[in-house]
Amino acid sequence: MLPRASNLPMKKYLLFTVFISGLTSLAVEMAASRLMGNYFGSSNLVWASIIGLILIYLTVGYFIGGSWADRSPRYGTLYRILAWAGLSVAVIPAISRPVLRWAADAFDAMQLGVLFGSFVAVMILFVIPIILLGTSSPFAIRLAIQNNNEAGRISGKIYAISTLGSFIGTFIPVLLLIPTVGTYRTFLIHGAVLLVFALIGLKLEDGWKALLPLSWMPIVVIILFFTMNIGRDKNSVGMIYETESAYNYIQVLEQDGFHMLRLNDGQGVHSMYHPTIYNYAGPWEQVLVAPFFNPAPVEVAGINSMAIVGLAAGTTARQAIKVYPNISIDGFEIDPEIVKVGNTYFGMNLPQLHVFVQDGRWGLAHSGRKYQVISVDAYRPPYIPWHLTTREFFQTVHDHLTEDGVMVINIGRAPDDRRLINSLASTIRTDFASIHVMDLPGTFNSILFASVKPTNAENLAANFDQLLASGNTDPLLLETMNVTLGNLQKDPPEAQVFTDDLAPVEGLTNNMILKFLLAGDVEMLQ
Repeated sequence: MLPRASNLPMKKYLLFTVFISGLTSLAVEMAASRLMGNYFGSSNLVWASIIGLILIYLTVGYFIGGSWADRSPRYGTLYRILAWAGLSVAVIPAISRPVLRWAADAFDAMQLGVLFGSFVAVMILFVIPIILLGTSSPFAIRLAIQNNNEAGRISGKIYAISTLGSFIGTFIPVLLLIPTVGTYRTFLIHGAVLLVFALIGLKLEDGWKALLPLSWMPIVVIILFFTMNIGRDKNSVGMIYETESAYNYIQVLEQDGFHMLRLNDGQGVHSMYHPTIYNYAGPWEQVLVAPFFNPAPVEVAGINSMAIVGLAAGTTARQAIKVYPNISIDGFEIDPEIVKVGNTYFGMNLPQLHVFVQDGRWGLAHSGRKYQVISVDAYRPPYIPWHLTTREFFQTVHDHLTEDGVMVINIGRAPDDRRLINSLASTIRTDFASIHVMDLPGTFNSILFASVKPTNAENLAANFDQLLASGNTDPLLLETMNVTLGNLQKDPPEAQVFTDDLAPVEGLTNNMILKFLLAGDVEMLQ
C-alpha cells in the first residue's frame, strides 16, 4: 500500500521532519561525546567507541525502519516513532546521571572494572533513541515515493535534507547549547524539539484525538527540564565551582587552601593556586629553569620575555612573574571559560600577563615577538595534541625564540616506556642545538628543555652555584633548579620524527596506556 498521493502538505512537512531528525541524530552524537567525555575523558579511544556504537545503532535503525515502513506506510506511524525517539533522547541524562556519578567515583579510585561497566551501561542508553532516529530516512523515502520512476530523485533529496540537518546538528550543541545551558539540558532541548515536531505531524495527519495517548510525553520533558539538573555533575571532594564550555567540562577544587583546576574526566591537575605558596612540585615551575641551561652567568633580571602555549589558569605565569621581576608573558589558551576561571580562582589577572584566547600553534605563529622561553603544556591527559608535536610546529617555536632562547615541553610517559619522549626528542633535535630531559619525581611527567644554541648540564650547575651564592635569589627558583639537577636523564635515543603529514602520537600513547594497564598498574598517566 502506498501513502495517499494527494496529501501535499504532509509531503512538505515530511521533508522538514527529515531535516529535524537528521539534526537531532548528530546533535545527540556530539552531546554524547561531551556527556561521556566529562567522565571518561576525550581520548580518541572514547571518541571511536561512541562513533562506532552510534553507527551500529543507526544501521539497525535503517534496517528496522525500512521493514516497518513496508508494513505500515503511514505518516502517523512515522510520527509516533519519532515522538518516542524525542522522549528517549530527553530522558538519557536523567537515567544516566546516577551511573555517571558512579563512574566518576570509580575514575577517582581507579576501579577499572567499574569504570568499564559504567561506560557500557551508559552507551546502552543510546540504543533506543538512535535506533528510532535511524528509522526516519528509510521510512520517509517509503512515504514520499509515489512513482517508482522518481525513486532515485526522491531518495537523494531526502538523504540530502537529512545530511544538511546533520551538518547543522554538529554545531548547535558545541557552539550554542552546551556552553549556554549544559550537556544535560542540551539533550532535553533536542529531545523536546523532535517530540514537538513529531506531535505536530501526528496532529496534521490524524487529528487531535491521536495526540491523547502521547499527551503525557511533553509533561515529562517539562518536569525534567526544571528538576533534573539540580546540584553538581560530580561529587568531587572540595569542588567549589563547575561549568561547561565549548571545549571542556571545568572543575575547581579547594583542598587545604589550594585551588586546583581539573578538566573533563578529572585525571590530571592543569593548574594550582595558593595565595602564599608557589612551589607545587609539578611541571609548572620547571619552566623557570629553562634559561639557565645557557652558559653562566645568566642574570635573573635579564629574563624579560616568555610565551606559554597552554596557559590554563596561569600557574606557570604567576610563578614566573614572582621569580623574574622584569618579565612580560604572552599566554595562549584556546578556552575562554578557563581564562575566566583563572582570573576568578587562580589569581591570573596580572599586569605582566597578556592573554590570547587562541589555539596555541596559530597564536604563536602569528605573534610578532621573540621570546627567551617558550613553554608548551597543552595536555588533555594523557594526550598531547598531535599538531603540537610535529617538526613544523617546533620550527615555529624555534623561529620565535631569541638567540639564547629555550623551549620547555611537558611529556607523559609510563614507568618503563619512554617511546613518546624519544620520538619528541628526535623531532625537536632537527631544529634545536641541544636537548635535556628530566623526570619529575613522583609523577609520570618528563620535562624536555631544547635550546637554540648548544648548552649542557654543567651550565645549569654553574648557574645554580652562582645564584645560590648571591644570597638574593628567589627560593622557588633555587628549589626548582635543585630538583632539575637531581633528576636529569640520559639523552634519548633516536626514534621516529613526527611531521604534519605523519604524527602517530595518539596511537603511540594508546599503545603505551594499554600496555601499562595490562601490566596490572592502577594509576593513570598524568
